[in-house]
Amino acid sequence: MKSIKMGKSFQTYEGQKALWGFLFVSPWLIGFIVFFMIPLVNSLRYSLSTIEASSEGMQITFVGFTNYVQALTVNTSFNRILVESLIDIVVNVPLIVIFSLFLAVVLNQKFFGRTVSRAIFFLPVILASGAIVSLEATSLVQAVNQQNGGSSGAINALSSFELERMMLRAGVHENIVMYLTGAVNRIYDIVSQSGVQILIFLAGIQAISPQLYEASKVEGATGYEAFWKITLPMVSPLILVNVIYTIIDSFSRSPVTDIIMSTGFDTFNFGLSSAMAWLYFLSIMLILVVSTYFISKRVFYQE
Repeated sequence: MKSIKMGKSFQTYEGQKALWGFLFVSPWLIGFIVFFMIPLVNSLRYSLSTIEASSEGMQITFVGFTNYVQALTVNTSFNRILVESLIDIVVNVPLIVIFSLFLAVVLNQKFFGRTVSRAIFFLPVILASGAIVSLEATSLVQAVNQQNGGSSGAINALSSFELERMMLRAGVHENIVMYLTGAVNRIYDIVSQSGVQILIFLAGIQAISPQLYEASKVEGATGYEAFWKITLPMVSPLILVNVIYTIIDSFSRSPVTDIIMSTGFDTFNFGLSSAMAWLYFLSIMLILVVSTYFISKRVFYQE
């Protein structure tokens, strides 16, 4: 009787939609289970164990949280790199999102060479893909600095020092001054990681109805007021998207991944490397949950 009822349910329109929906999502579901869920469970198992390779195969011995304790207390380099990476994410993500939104507003204006300007700001994303990704940009910058006698580094240090002194004299709070001067020193990272975010913001701004801006002009609103009352609320869902994307992108670029791979594949300590990976994963998840919680409260959805 149950099989007859199930057969009749699939004959209805809603049942056919559910069946076709499941068929379309099944390749992703299979890939998620095979290539993500199973390795995730295995890595959690490895992080709680010691792994030894022998002639009989891999011997996995459960040791509890020993690997986590070792990663947090014994391996001091991991602690330092983890804290530095998390600080970089917390500092860089707001700067990248604000810079991307500002550039998207500017590039949305009508001016000569607009297409070329958009291509220039998206160029770092293209250069970071394919065979060029194997080149280390920091090494190239260091090589250029060495050829120039380190003059560019001295100029950047001098400019940030002058900016810091000017803002302190103007009465700006010390924490704000340190944040802004740090942004000046991080300008290379900000520009190189803003290509996709600029493109997303630009698409969102172009999707805003021009009638809204025309009505605001009729009412006497300035460009500044139109940005805060129209542009920012309409692209606020994309701010949440770009924050999540930037955090995940920073997760893949972090030097923590290098020390995790080095621990696993150079020293063959897969238990410790799995524990490091889980600590880093949980740290990123905490940042994602907190940022999503606070930003989602300010998001405006047009109905």
